[in-house]
Amino acid sequence: MDINEQTVEKIARLAKLSFNEEEKKVIQKDMNRMIAFIDKIGELDTDNVKPLIHMNQNVNVLREDEAIETISQAEALKNAPQKDSDYFKIPKVLSK
Repeated sequence: MDINEQTVEKIARLAKLSFNEEEKKVIQKDMNRMIAFIDKIGELDTDNVKPLIHMNQNVNVLREDEAIETISQAEALKNAPQKDSDYFKIPKVLSK
């Protein structure tokens, strides 16, 4: 696969980026080098290589989930700039 100028322009448009002509040439060269590297990896014989699922032998080492109360609702609302009974009151973020 060869990356041409049209491909660079299409990717730039999709990513909402703009490049001058010199930058396009540099990016095109870099992208072609990346593709060549990936093609080089494709030449390796990986028939007897097991897929790597985990980086080490430990799988799902998790602690027990214990519910503990660290701060009460009243303490949390104590310094709130605006509150409405039991809730924080914030400015409207989304409009219809």
